[in-house]
Amino acid sequence: MSRGGSKRNGIDPADDFRLSQCKLTVHFAVSPRQSRRRWDSWRKFFQHNSKMMKQPADPPHESAIDIRFGQVGLVQVRIRTTDPGVILDELTGRIATAPRFFERTAVCLDLSGLDKSPDVAEVRGVIDAVRRAGMLSIGLTTGSLGVEELSGALQIPVLSHFRAQNHQPVPVVQAAPAPQESAGAPALMHQQTVRSGQRIYARNRDLVVTATVSAGAEVMADGCVHIYGALRGRAMAGAREDVTARVFCQEFHAELVSIAGVFRVFETIPPELAGKPVQAWLDGDKLNFGRIGS
Repeated sequence: MSRGGSKRNGIDPADDFRLSQCKLTVHFAVSPRQSRRRWDSWRKFFQHNSKMMKQPADPPHESAIDIRFGQVGLVQVRIRTTDPGVILDELTGRIATAPRFFERTAVCLDLSGLDKSPDVAEVRGVIDAVRRAGMLSIGLTTGSLGVEELSGALQIPVLSHFRAQNHQPVPVVQAAPAPQESAGAPALMHQQTVRSGQRIYARNRDLVVTATVSAGAEVMADGCVHIYGALRGRAMAGAREDVTARVFCQEFHAELVSIAGVFRVFETIPPELAGKPVQAWLDGDKLNFGRIGS
C-alpha cells in the first residue's frame, strides 16, 4: 500500500484519476481500397465546391409584372333606355361628329337614368349596342340600384361615380367673368412641347405649359390648366371634379376640353375661337368658352 490510499485491483487511485482525464484517440482499421475510395469521394466533393464558388452569381430575377395605380380618363355614357336599337342609333349620330376621337374608346355605363334596375340580359344588350357603335364598355358606375349584382353577373367592375355628361352644342362665345385665384401647392411647370401620345398630369395643383400641346397629346390637372402656346390636343381641368377650375390657352385649336368631367369635342373649331386666346369655365353643367381680353 502506498501513501495516500490503497491499491484496488492493482491500480493506484492516483493513476486511475489521471487515466480518466486523458483524451484517447481510437483508430479503426480499414483496408487500403476502402481508404482510396473515401479519399476519392472527398476529393470530388472539394473540387465541386471549388467550381461552384468560382462561378458568378445568378443575375437578379426580374418580375414578370408591375401593378401600379394611375389616373385614367374615361367617357361616361348615361342611358335612359335599355332598347339596344335606340341606343345604337343615337350613339352612331353622336360619334359621327368626331369619329376618330370615339373609335374604340373605353366607356363607363351609368344606369342611374333608368326608371328601374335593369336585368342582366338588358345590360348585355346595351353593352353590345355600345360595342357596335365602336366603343368598349369596361365598367359600371356606382349609385344605381342593383349595380353590384349586375357587376358580378357580367364580370365587369364597378367604377367610382363620374359627373354626368351633358352633350350640348358648343355655346355662343361670350364675355368671360374674371377668373378666381386658385390656392394650394405651386403649379407644375412644363416647358417642353407635349408630343402626340404624351400625357402630363398635375395632381392637386395647377398645370402651366409654356409650349405647344400637340394633336393627340393630353394635359390634365386637378386645378386649372394654363397653356402659353397652341392647344392642339386635349386639355382637362378639375380632374377631381373641381367645378371652379378653368382652361386657358394662348392659341385655341383643341381636340377636346373638359372641366370636372363635362367635356366638348371639337371636330371643327368655331371661327370665333380658332387660333385665338381662349378660356373655358363651367356654369352649372354648361361648359362655356370665351376669348381672353374681349
